[in-house]
Amino acid sequence: MEANINKAKLSETDIITKFILPAVKSAGWDDMTQIRQEVKLRDGKVIVRGNMAARRKVKSADIVLYHKPSMPLAVIEAKANKHEVGKGMQQGLDYASLLEVPFVFASNGDGFVFHDKTNPSQLEKDIRLEEFPTPQQLWDKYCVWKGFKTENLPVITQDYYDYGRDKSPRYYQLQAINKTVEAIADGQKRALLVMATGTGKTYTAFQIIWRLWKAKKAKRILFLADRNALVNQTKRDDFQPFDTAMTKITGRTVDPAYEVHLALYQALTGPEEHQKAYKQVSPDFFDLIVVDECHRGSADEDSAWHEILEYFSSATQIGLTATPKETDEVSNTEYFGDPLYTYSLKQGIEDGFLAPYKVIRVDINVDVQGWRPTKGQVDLNGEVIEDRIYNQKDFDRTMVIDERTELVAKTITNYLKKTDPMAKTIVFCNDIDHAERMRRALVNLNPDQVAKNEKYVMKITGDDEIGKAQIENFCDPKKPYPVIATTSELMTTGINAKTCKLVVLDQSIQSMTKFKQIIGRGTRIDDRYHKLWFTILDFKKATELFADERFDGEPERVKVTEPEDFEDDDAIDDIIMGTDGADDEDPFEGEDIEPDSIQEPEGEYDPTYGSSSTSRGGDDWTEEPERVRKFHVKGVDVTALAERIQYYDSDGKLVTESFKDYTRKTIAQEFASLDEFTKRWQESDRKQAIIDELADMGVIWEVLEQEVGKELDPFDMICHVVYDMPPLTRKERAENVKKRNYFTKYGEVAQQVLQNLLDKYADAGLSEVENMTVLKVAPFTEIGSMMEIIKQGFGGKPQYQQAIQELEAEIYRLDEKSA
Repeated sequence: MEANINKAKLSETDIITKFILPAVKSAGWDDMTQIRQEVKLRDGKVIVRGNMAARRKVKSADIVLYHKPSMPLAVIEAKANKHEVGKGMQQGLDYASLLEVPFVFASNGDGFVFHDKTNPSQLEKDIRLEEFPTPQQLWDKYCVWKGFKTENLPVITQDYYDYGRDKSPRYYQLQAINKTVEAIADGQKRALLVMATGTGKTYTAFQIIWRLWKAKKAKRILFLADRNALVNQTKRDDFQPFDTAMTKITGRTVDPAYEVHLALYQALTGPEEHQKAYKQVSPDFFDLIVVDECHRGSADEDSAWHEILEYFSSATQIGLTATPKETDEVSNTEYFGDPLYTYSLKQGIEDGFLAPYKVIRVDINVDVQGWRPTKGQVDLNGEVIEDRIYNQKDFDRTMVIDERTELVAKTITNYLKKTDPMAKTIVFCNDIDHAERMRRALVNLNPDQVAKNEKYVMKITGDDEIGKAQIENFCDPKKPYPVIATTSELMTTGINAKTCKLVVLDQSIQSMTKFKQIIGRGTRIDDRYHKLWFTILDFKKATELFADERFDGEPERVKVTEPEDFEDDDAIDDIIMGTDGADDEDPFEGEDIEPDSIQEPEGEYDPTYGSSSTSRGGDDWTEEPERVRKFHVKGVDVTALAERIQYYDSDGKLVTESFKDYTRKTIAQEFASLDEFTKRWQESDRKQAIIDELADMGVIWEVLEQEVGKELDPFDMICHVVYDMPPLTRKERAENVKKRNYFTKYGEVAQQVLQNLLDKYADAGLSEVENMTVLKVAPFTEIGSMMEIIKQGFGGKPQYQQAIQELEAEIYRLDEKSA
């Protein structure tokens, strides 16, 4: 049969179906479990400009071969037979690097080029179709390459929990899972995974635990978190397959009847001996402990919670965080070791799994210039105001200006009204008092929305049970209310608000850890609810931290150890266990208490306190906060001095860039010169294909039209914006074609059709010319049916398509000038 096939005329799909897959299956690969086609490894980066976004299209790996679903082995990249056999190799190597597999095969149906990283003496060689290696041959080579020990293989090859392909692990999750399972199988006792917020840390942790549990490497597991919402969310969602083997520890009782235990630190320990529930079981009770958000204090040697990990020191312990903490006092890497795997915010945005951001920074006159009271001026409480200049760091900490609060609230309201009044919004304030005043200001500015539902604006802070009860509703995309949440610390971390579209920063932030956590509230993508990007509205210059090289890089270990650090110091425990605006409360009284500031150097700010003059490791907290007065004034002239809009760039940096600049830079990378672009345009059978290709690169035509201020054909838009050519409108191009009497070479019917097509182009653009179905609508229906027009007017479909190409060539003649 193959002898009768003209390979050169076959499509890439036909080459895969008729030659590549038969060769692979003949080598013994199971079509159902070991062969996957069209494996999409990335989602496609989202490009944002103005209030519009476009997602770049990404290619899929043609074929990925697996030892088991959890163990990818090889990538096969196919090309049509008109190409050389190794044409797809570089593309295949890119996919292989994501999957971290050593084998890549490129083929055009004649044979394979085999790239084999396990054989450095000959990385690439040609093999015939019938020489494709068997599954056992590749698996044996893979095991040697990875250095697997035979006794560890039952654990290493244990399958993950199969939710179905719709929820199979993404490439980076699979890497994190496999690396962790492999390390633990080999005897490693401490592991750290660093994964950006919104990339599925808990799902990844579940799959690791599932595989170790099923392989009987870990029989009893403890999952530790410091917030009730995190534990409940984990139990309800990702950990649900554990079913009856799982329990949440409540009432300070550890039930040995269960194998998977989820717990708050607060339920396991406390300052009093009778509160240390973890001591109910022996130190070797748990085989595996997973610490969620481990940057939040558990690895801090001074932390009261650290004693849990120390007690169960024989257990394997895995730390999960988006923001590993490396300061003078705390080091995650010192405790857990260097990260086994890191997946950064930048990688997530580039792959299209995380939402990019637009930053609007608003500079306020009193923030920039400062404010000073008049001599002897008293505040609203009759207190004489200390005579000094108050600046940005003072406002809403030691100095409250009502007009400033009003301006911030008005700016938020105006932004939402211009974009989407129902867009989920988190407003980060300096303290609980500030969050309440901001809530009140927003309520007063949105009476129409509040009249529809009084939960339109809510304060969600650790001291407010009514507000805390709304966290799940705020995070649920199906629940419209609350829309705006004002908060201080409670929502900085562990809140899965997938549809949050606006993050407002009216809080002074010095901690990089805290900043990354706050930004993470907006980075989740939800295509179903059209959440592809988010906006950061910054009133406190917090987004200057984006320029810090630590923002998306590996933290360096900077923990300082001095002799006195080894002395007993119980006092520090009392400070870091302080509650959220309730000085005398026991933070462990009751399992559901989740004060914002427990174990948080950036703890929720009590309005009766100010910040200390000391700072530890860049985190704004103190050992003994000083009680300070907070002055409250009104009647101050507060205005916005400037507003600057910045976008996330391809380099992972914020740039103040117009969409014209972005388009110029993007297209210049694809077409180095005007000649190169016009040559490609003229040679293309379908101009719309080039337009679609540029749209996939993030060129949003509607935004470009708005910025240029002209309605131009994409060809002229590019020539004008990228190559500084004077533009012609579609109508001008159409008029120039008519003046040349170009149509006289055709018969009467063809002339009438082409004349109408030219008018369609002038009105609606090129897509009308290239879409043959346009012949089914008026005014063409007055000439005849589509088939009659093509046959009688042009002599057939090939002749019609040729006439369209000639018409386009006339439209885009390069010597054109406007009439």
